[in-house]
Amino acid sequence: MFRILKAVEGNFYRRHGHSAAFSIVVLIFLMNTGTLFAQPPDTLQKAKNVVISPEQLSATFADVAKQVEPAVVNIDTKGKLPEARNQGDEKADENSDDILEYFRRNLPRRPSYAVGSGFIVDKSGYILTNNHVVEDSVRIVIRLQNGEEYVAKIVGIDEETDLAVLKIEAGKDLPFLKLGNSENSRIGDWVLALGSPFGLDRTVTAGIISQTKRETPTNSPFQKFIQTDAAINRGNSGGPLVNMRGEVIGINSQIATSTGDYNGIGFALPSNEAGYVYRQILDNGKVRRGYLGVYLDSVGREFAEVYGLKQAKGAIVTSVRDKDGAAAKAGLLDNDIIIAVDNETIENHQDLIGKIASIPPNKNIQITILRESGKTLVQKEINVKLDERPGSQAIVEDDGSRRKLPVKGNAVNTLPFGLTLIEINAKNAETYRLDGEKGLLIRKIDPESFIADIKSSTGATALGSNDLIQRINRQTVTTSAEFSRIVNTLKVGDPVVLNVASYDRRTKLVVPRIVQFTVQ
Repeated sequence: MFRILKAVEGNFYRRHGHSAAFSIVVLIFLMNTGTLFAQPPDTLQKAKNVVISPEQLSATFADVAKQVEPAVVNIDTKGKLPEARNQGDEKADENSDDILEYFRRNLPRRPSYAVGSGFIVDKSGYILTNNHVVEDSVRIVIRLQNGEEYVAKIVGIDEETDLAVLKIEAGKDLPFLKLGNSENSRIGDWVLALGSPFGLDRTVTAGIISQTKRETPTNSPFQKFIQTDAAINRGNSGGPLVNMRGEVIGINSQIATSTGDYNGIGFALPSNEAGYVYRQILDNGKVRRGYLGVYLDSVGREFAEVYGLKQAKGAIVTSVRDKDGAAAKAGLLDNDIIIAVDNETIENHQDLIGKIASIPPNKNIQITILRESGKTLVQKEINVKLDERPGSQAIVEDDGSRRKLPVKGNAVNTLPFGLTLIEINAKNAETYRLDGEKGLLIRKIDPESFIADIKSSTGATALGSNDLIQRINRQTVTTSAEFSRIVNTLKVGDPVVLNVASYDRRTKLVVPRIVQFTVQ
């Protein structure tokens, strides 16, 4: 879904929720996180002739950062394994000049890892971030400012705005941020951006609002960004955009760059749109938007002049695309000019899309059109019952009730902790130089499981193939059934201690060790 998109003067618009290595692969549209701070208009008016010292401004930044930081989270994700190589394809020979192709086909598949940002919007643990930060993830880990970590589940996503709502179960009230009114944001207002650029969590940068309602080459009709020059880099994606009252006025989503990193042009989705999406997902499990089912273009100056319109306003129906859709059923025709919806003037086709999308599906509305009749345009009123805009992914059960989507979707890992185990016997004990030892031999670790990421105190991978598990939580295990029975009694958050042994080729000895972790 990533694509290279050149912007003005050779810049690229990039998403920035991912690690540097992953961003090289997806080379593009890395969406980011920035935070904006707008002073109240009444305060600015009173202070019109007041000179603010650098010390006062610095103190304001520090106070806002202190207020906001506890609710900003770091998001670490593990992606799905790359698609398996198609063994039916023609393979590169070892002696072929295409060395890169040879290694591409023969290197082992590994999951991708990414870093992004987000922020808590409810004390019960709801989190807002960018969809591109968590899409295609098999595991999402949220790290709070105090260092606590929780596995998150996806409540819902909205592809149109690139937003995702996550949920963690902390068992306590959490600090959260208030969504402000982004319509009050003004060009020139000070802002702060908070997030985890390059994985450096709790990073704060300052800037101003450079522009509002900015469109980019990659935006959807529902993304009219706040532009800021606050420094935003890879890993900032999904972080809050806050004003000088500490209110979120945007979610940083994109940057324009010629290098892949900060160039002083960042884009944040306004908080009003984010709040609408958030509420829709909580209520419905997805965002439900009205839909006409037509192709559109805008009335420009030339069109208005040729058709004798007084103003260059309105949206032109270039084609009624869905012959069974709302527009077709209501009698809209190709070349109709839509000038109003429920008596509200339509400025252009983007304005029309936004207005229609803000109306719930199945609602009846009145559309005012101009239709050609010979050499004249005749105004008509048409009643339309809206359809639902396609494309948004619903997270609902078959009976229509909403549910939380686990990070692995509907997939069920039947292996205990993602481990493929075999029982030790005389033959394999000799093979793996574990003579006289008892336990369960690890033959394979699911790279998408959380246990594949467990580290030892030295930072090395804690478990590996050919390790022998002898005890779990003080209970000796010699059969897979025993191990599975114990694992099935554990729940998320429970501590686990494994007694493990493995042959050390350096010392020529069987070395016992302890592996400890928390169930995720």
